[in-house]
Amino acid sequence: MTEIAGLSHTQRIDRTRARAWVLQIHYRWECVGFDGSLEDALNDTTATRLISPRRLPYIRTLVTLIENHLQEIDAHLRSALDNWHLERVSSVDRAILRIGAVEIFYLDGVPPKVSIQEAIHLAEAYGGGDSPRFVNGVLDAVFKYQTKHQLIPRT
Repeated sequence: MTEIAGLSHTQRIDRTRARAWVLQIHYRWECVGFDGSLEDALNDTTATRLISPRRLPYIRTLVTLIENHLQEIDAHLRSALDNWHLERVSSVDRAILRIGAVEIFYLDGVPPKVSIQEAIHLAEAYGGGDSPRFVNGVLDAVFKYQTKHQLIPRT
């Protein structure tokens, strides 16, 4: 197996697929009218869908971070949106932006450029025609602003 940034090929695939699960869980929580928290949506999803046990730790990490830091993440996303309101961004794009931003701000084990690239891949697979460029632009602006001002120290 190839090692890139300390992760094997299988581990990278697991993280990629975990992000797609988080996108689905987020969509369920936000759009399908799921009552409860994002973590409740995760628990309900794991009770009704078969998810690889190798992916669950990363899924839980992302869901917990999004849940715990949603207001901060959204504030930084809003500041990077030129002439847009976060509430008017499609729910899929909003979820992808939150996943990417959480990785950029809170996960040292994922290089920010990898987070942005992974978010672009999610946007290509699940978003609209303009989603990849939009996601790239917003997350790049968030990353540059965070790096310049060190708004949220990475733990």
